Amino acid sequence: MSELNTFSIAARCPRTGQLGVAVASAVPAVGGLCPYIRAGIGAVTTQSWVNPYLAARILDGLAGGLGPDAALAAALATDDRPDLRQLGLVDARGTGAAWTGAGCTDAAGHRTGAGYAVQGNMLAGTGVIDAMAEAFAGSAACDLDERLMRALEAGDAAGGDKRGKQSAALRIVAGEDYPLLDLRVDEHAEPVAELRRVLAIARRQLVPFVAGMPRKHGPAGALPDDVVAMLLKAPAERPGAAADGGSADAPDLLRDVIGLRQEPGRVAHLLRQFAPVLAEIARLRDLDLADIHPPVVFDPTLPYRRGPHDDRRD
Repeated sequence: MSELNTFSIAARCPRTGQLGVAVASAVPAVGGLCPYIRAGIGAVTTQSWVNPYLAARILDGLAGGLGPDAALAAALATDDRPDLRQLGLVDARGTGAAWTGAGCTDAAGHRTGAGYAVQGNMLAGTGVIDAMAEAFAGSAACDLDERLMRALEAGDAAGGDKRGKQSAALRIVAGEDYPLLDLRVDEHAEPVAELRRVLAIARRQLVPFVAGMPRKHGPAGALPDDVVAMLLKAPAERPGAAADGGSADAPDLLRDVIGLRQEPGRVAHLLRQFAPVLAEIARLRDLDLADIHPPVVFDPTLPYRRGPHDDRRD
């Protein structure tokens, strides 16, 4: 039995019906044990002294017609140590429920709202939970991946796990039995920041590929020529990738900052319009003014070397 002291959010997108979980912890590979999602049913995260079977029982209960609170209670009733468990969930309608056992390490707690459940234990403070909930609620115009990422970043900025940082994960399921996104940072000094970097790349390189995969109610879509051409390139040559492993695509960076999907080509068009200004800024940054202006010499001894009646002005 493994204790995962962590902070997480389970949520549903009201526009797309997507279900997702984002989680971070000061133990390795948190994404391998905490998040459980079933398409069209619900999303669950199980943490503290983890019992994965509780997540499966909750999802079975939701699939059988139980509401979130009833499914949670029924699952906990089968466990011999519910006081050590922490769980958060949302159903397919976005109704949230959560449980924090009395034996979870402080600071511990949870909060539910429209479309989400946020929970955490062994936190730097309960402000971590509030920051995550407010970040999610305040980004309703964004897609679910961005909303979950912002919630995780807010929790990290508020202190996160009081022991430190080690791993983070983001999983989203749409209408299929396989995930739309399943991203993990299993061991890193700044796992949440690294997860943001991986997400930016996945949006450009992975999501277009997943869109062409087989579906339950239809054949696989043919991959567009540009997606095929992209995947034939080496990773460092693909959109969103740079030599240092970061995202070098300016439209993607801007979209990630504002969190909104832009009309295709709109950001690139605006960047082209401002290209002369950006070029001038770059030129000024590299300009060596010593070539056109004589150097200014500051001599701190000059006032002491002048006579009492010296009226010279420098």
